[in-house]
Amino acid sequence: MGIKLDYISGQTPLNEIEISGLKIKTITTVGELNEHEQNNIEEAFHWALNRKIPIKTLLTREWIFNVHFRMFNKVWDWAGEKRTSNKNIGVDKYSIDPALIHMLDDIKYWIINRTFDPVEIAVRFKHRLVSIHCFPNGNGRHARLCADILIKYLTGQDGFTWGSHNSLYQESELRTTYIIA
Repeated sequence: MGIKLDYISGQTPLNEIEISGLKIKTITTVGELNEHEQNNIEEAFHWALNRKIPIKTLLTREWIFNVHFRMFNKVWDWAGEKRTSNKNIGVDKYSIDPALIHMLDDIKYWIINRTFDPVEIAVRFKHRLVSIHCFPNGNGRHARLCADILIKYLTGQDGFTWGSHNSLYQESELRTTYIIA
């Protein structure tokens, strides 16, 4: 039977090849998919935030892709792999690596030169990362976790709340405002 995905406003649709990468073939509803993804994300969250990561590692393509892999590796075959199709958002699939390297170089420069305060650097990092849209799916959740890791490195403080009082995974006024921003 397989899963039938109904998308809410702002979600990035998966193509048939990407959908076929679902590892858990018994998943048939979006609710079940969200539950499995959330469990995987929570494991990745604890893995990432309970370690000391040097900045030279944190701001690399390899780290960025490893975080995505950790977030989705139990659910999707393509976890941590660069998308191979263009989407409704993001740079062209062939521009992902150059855009990511440029962004990481900017972030390093901002940190070294204290161009912005740490919170603004982390927010700009998150915005740029999600705008590149490296992966078939999970880019918003991935960029939020990466920004949380960066803010912890820069300030020693916990990450942002990212709308924790109102889920960004369901249609809501908060989600609409978040996507527009």
